Amino acid sequence: MPGWAKGLIVTLCVVFALVIGALVVGIVYVASNKDAWKARGREVVADGKNFGVNSDNQGCLDESIARYKSTERHLNAISTNLFMQSCLESSRPTPGFCDKVPVGDMMKLVEWRQTQCRHYDLGDDLSCNHYLFMAVPMFCGEQKRKGN
Repeated sequence: MPGWAKGLIVTLCVVFALVIGALVVGIVYVASNKDAWKARGREVVADGKNFGVNSDNQGCLDESIARYKSTERHLNAISTNLFMQSCLESSRPTPGFCDKVPVGDMMKLVEWRQTQCRHYDLGDDLSCNHYLFMAVPMFCGEQKRKGN
């Protein structure tokens, strides 16, 4: 067997071992933190519901953005989305809140989310563009289905 073939086999084995090692570390990390993540999620949802009881839809959106901006953003987008969703569900209606939210049209929804991120000075924030405003179209879609 030529030397280059042996080198290739050894390199492939090392890469395979590194991939398997990284996978095992990831699985162990997730398994050891999942209970804390679930508890944090329940806490965020409860905070959102409590805030929403004393606020309207726009207040929930504004508070969600303020919370998002006050923390390490890329790690907080999912928790902010949970807060916003539970807050919107328990808040008072804001007249016109859902009027310009494109429900059911994916391309317009992407454009709307990007516009919202720019409006809140988060235009270059990828987490904002992908995750942060997911709760609003879900909420507005549900409101439109209910006839509100």
